[in-house]
Amino acid sequence: MDSTVTLARNAEVFPFDLGPLNPVWADLIIGVVLFAATFLVLAKVILPRINRTLERRQDAIEGGTDRAEELREQAARLHAEYEAELAAARHDAARVRAEAHEQGAAAITAAREEGLRERERIIAAGTARIAEERAAAETRLGDDVEAWARTLAERIVGEPVTARPAVRPADRG
Repeated sequence: MDSTVTLARNAEVFPFDLGPLNPVWADLIIGVVLFAATFLVLAKVILPRINRTLERRQDAIEGGTDRAEELREQAARLHAEYEAELAAARHDAARVRAEAHEQGAAAITAAREEGLRERERIIAAGTARIAEERAAAETRLGDDVEAWARTLAERIVGEPVTARPAVRPADRG
């Protein structure tokens, strides 16, 4: 087939002359059919897949943003709960410290009072013991002084001295 022949035939079909741009009917029909087939494949198969993928991406992006916002809100709630629990724990710790301080002060006061009572008991027992020992010492010393005085008087006088009843100052008056 000669291209001049086809172009001449096309000039009969198309009343205007486009020169080398005049289409060949066979090429035009094949082009239109292939375009239609390509368009149908794109429109019916590929474009819906592309649209579904784009919708999934859009949903993932928007859903991801929504989920991220929900997670942020949940994190804020959890943080607020954590802060509230931490404040309550601090309050409880302060209360426990105050109670322990009060109990410690009470224990110190009780120990101090017990110590004072023990001290008073020891002092009373010591005072009583000292009084007993003093009375016993006075009695022994009185007996010893009387014996020494008699011995000394016998040496000075040179003869035995008989014991005379002692006169107490309370008896004189």
